[in-house]
Amino acid sequence: MAIDPTVRRNVTPWASAALVLTALLTTSCAGRTTDDPAPETSSSATTPHGYVEGAKEAAEQQSRLLLNDPGTGDSRVLDLITGKVRATARVAGTEQLDTDGRFGFLHTARGTHVLDSGAWTVDHGDHVHYYRAATRDIGDLPTGPGTQVRSDAAVTAVTDEDGRTELYDRKELEKGGISSLRALPGAHAGAVIPYAERLLALTKRGGAAKVSVYDREGEPVASPDAECEDPRGDAVTGRGVVLGCADGALLVSEEDGVLTADRIPYGLDVPASERAVSFRYRPGGDTLTAPAGNEGVWVLDVTDRGWKRVSTGPVVATGTAGEGSPLLVLETDGSLHGYDVDTGEQVARTGPLLTGPRPAGTTGGSGPVIEVDRSRAYVNDPDGKRVHEIDYNDDLRVARTFDVDIEPHLMKETGR
Repeated sequence: MAIDPTVRRNVTPWASAALVLTALLTTSCAGRTTDDPAPETSSSATTPHGYVEGAKEAAEQQSRLLLNDPGTGDSRVLDLITGKVRATARVAGTEQLDTDGRFGFLHTARGTHVLDSGAWTVDHGDHVHYYRAATRDIGDLPTGPGTQVRSDAAVTAVTDEDGRTELYDRKELEKGGISSLRALPGAHAGAVIPYAERLLALTKRGGAAKVSVYDREGEPVASPDAECEDPRGDAVTGRGVVLGCADGALLVSEEDGVLTADRIPYGLDVPASERAVSFRYRPGGDTLTAPAGNEGVWVLDVTDRGWKRVSTGPVVATGTAGEGSPLLVLETDGSLHGYDVDTGEQVARTGPLLTGPRPAGTTGGSGPVIEVDRSRAYVNDPDGKRVHEIDYNDDLRVARTFDVDIEPHLMKETGR
């Protein structure tokens, strides 16, 4: 691993800037890796605030990267705090990798393997807790191709390609087990999304899909009177849930217990081939990006409820931290480009980061992607067996390069 002398820092409004390295703790689950110490027990008569059995609380975000090579099935977890790389269960033929910030969901034609990354954040609104624990292989969900997984703190919703949705107890996942709660009635268009202690879904109805809302027991409750034509793509932001529709986006938000839906149209005719259908964004952020065909990127500002199209070179992957940060675009020249969202001008560029083929239009599947957090971005180079860490606030400086022993075609960041 080539390391820049600058230490990675997660700049947050809640944590100190000092980096605290803490020992890994684990539960007694058989999936504990050999270099994790045995779990501690609390000797205090009272449970301290924020205590989580089998985990250690840290002063800063504990980021980890989940990596998978669908061809060989080799999977790794790269700890971005310690720089250590750990092997996990082999999962061959992975078609998609999802995460809810802690768990990785590796989808294959035979099922979905659940991996506990051992890194997560709990946001209490006025303060935040950061945790690290052992990496564990939890088990497999009985799913098929095209499965999508969305979670909140209580429920994990698993929707197959036919729109059938099964709900699982996320608290059981945290304990190392898998427990099905119930199935939702009917078929849905796209993923079912836990939000505001309810379940947000789109119910198929002719050419459009109607917004439907369920409670945690699967019973229908009051829903916004809204439809989304040809839904594709979704994102949970601080302002609400964004659903990609043929004419732009639908924003479903909650206030005082009531859900409302507002349209955010493109404002012009957009060919189907240039629609935003796969959103990338920093968790907790309100700025979304998506390819706009092969040579442009859509930027959706959820706060201002407006779209911008930035002309770029051929797009391999895209992302942004929002809040005045540059638009990041990995292009077919193998370099990462930074664009000013307001002017559309290129403001920074790296040297080549990719060593293998880099076709445009592969965002969201197997291949190079951009993962963005509060201080860094990560770009995987599958053929080079490397992951690059980028300081996007310093002219896209390559802060570190991690060498791994697999081809990391799939990558997701956890701990956020």
